[in-house]
Amino acid sequence: MTHSPDGPQPPQGRRPRFRARRWIIAVASVATLGLVAWPVLDHFDIPPFTDKGDPISFARGQSHGDPGKVNADTLMPTGPERTFTIDDTVDDGTKIARTTLRGKKSGFTGDVWVWAPDQYLHDKKYARSGFPVMIALPGGPGYPTNYWKQTKRKLQSSIAKWSKEGKSLPFILVMPVLNPDEKRYYDGSDIPGQAKMGTWLTEDVPDLVKQNFRTLKSRDGWAFMGSSSGGFASLKSVLKYPDRFKAVIASGPDIVPDSPLWAGHEKEKQENNPEKLAQKLIDRKGPDVYLAFQVGTKEPVKRLKDIRKFQARYEKGPVHTSLRVIEGGKHSARSYVPSLGQGPLQYISEHMQGPTPSP
Repeated sequence: MTHSPDGPQPPQGRRPRFRARRWIIAVASVATLGLVAWPVLDHFDIPPFTDKGDPISFARGQSHGDPGKVNADTLMPTGPERTFTIDDTVDDGTKIARTTLRGKKSGFTGDVWVWAPDQYLHDKKYARSGFPVMIALPGGPGYPTNYWKQTKRKLQSSIAKWSKEGKSLPFILVMPVLNPDEKRYYDGSDIPGQAKMGTWLTEDVPDLVKQNFRTLKSRDGWAFMGSSSGGFASLKSVLKYPDRFKAVIASGPDIVPDSPLWAGHEKEKQENNPEKLAQKLIDRKGPDVYLAFQVGTKEPVKRLKDIRKFQARYEKGPVHTSLRVIEGGKHSARSYVPSLGQGPLQYISEHMQGPTPSP
């Protein structure tokens, strides 16, 4: 046996066999490590273990054939198709995607996140049907992100579960930024001299959805939801445009506009006041809207009082309401999301239109 600086060497005939064995062990070890580490690396968005940032199309599998075969109440994507990139993955494998939209009508540019349920993507019996849309607005700054797009909030996974249990329609979720900056609230409105956030939320964002998804032609397929200031903007949007949107879930909302940017614009402020808008809707006798409120017992008492006061004054004629009081609930998405499946989602779903299966 010869010697070298690296120590004794195996006989010449055995070397390939030892090398092969070491190679097999190394490959097996890496494979095992990969299987264990993949979820961790994916969680931290470490390439190539994540698809975050990859392009995604929601047009795949859509029925672009004979228009006569599409359900009469369905609006097929009008185009042009938008470029979306994957932002996160829900437990069932569905994707939350992001795009940056420059609103043609508002002139405002901001990010929008979207999510389509499994029924929309993979269930062939709904391939020719439009789906209901829910625009979900956050509280807080609402910029530069929308916290409803975070999978830890469990909004998407909860709707996926409840829609299969019959507690909710299988909504397409749309999650735009609420404000144009982090410093001030704009009440989801077109305040004179400011970014037109009302037009952004009620026209530009819905237009984006219609361009890229199978939706429903009727307002029966359109709703808002939101918490805190996003709850106010959601409530106000449905009451101001009942011809476009039929229902809302408002969690711990403000009831009247309170942005300091309204100073000097009292007329426009009252035109965006849910109390005034509700009365206007009552006076003209419709169309019917369905307002689902929820509030926690650990929130400021004034919120619950304001909601009950609104119900007492305006729940008549075309204005229909429900209220869920969350025992021990706080002014937080952690309280609001589980409660959605205990009444509010079912309430609005019963008054909205869902997808229609093909014969």
